[in-house]
Amino acid sequence: MGKRIACVITDLFEDIEFTSPRDEFVKNGHEVVTIGSEKGEKVTGKQGETTVMIEEGIDDVDASQFDALFIPGGFSPDVLRADERFVEFAKTFMNEKKPVMAICHGPQLLINAKTLKGRDVTGFTSIKVDLENAGANYRDEEVVVCQNQLVTSRTPKDLPAFNRESLNVLT
Repeated sequence: MGKRIACVITDLFEDIEFTSPRDEFVKNGHEVVTIGSEKGEKVTGKQGETTVMIEEGIDDVDASQFDALFIPGGFSPDVLRADERFVEFAKTFMNEKKPVMAICHGPQLLINAKTLKGRDVTGFTSIKVDLENAGANYRDEEVVVCQNQLVTSRTPKDLPAFNRESLNVLT
């Protein structure tokens, strides 16, 4: 039985960090639901290659409706973390020990959710100090899996490992 995955996303996400995991999730029988500020809005990737239709507005969803959370990188997570609704949404997944997959700048949302203390994580090099200041154990590795729940990676070149380990925590 496939899992229902919430994907929080807004403009300036890293195109490939959304499309590559999404395609792998769908190919493996999972459902990916895009969640943004408002249902029906269109958001565009940083590279301008990908446009995504927001399927659900953040005010219309609850974490209990989903089995996992996916946070693509780019500038999107930095924008989302300024909105307390997205921070609380992400915090619920972490607190309930549901799978959370975050790549590149994705962990920024988890920093604001204050859920990384004592967790093994990685992310884009520019957020290393932020992650450490949030109490995380930063590891410079292509993919870090913490407690068979939290999957993090650094950059698009880490996508094969990120996708593989994300699928593992979804089973």
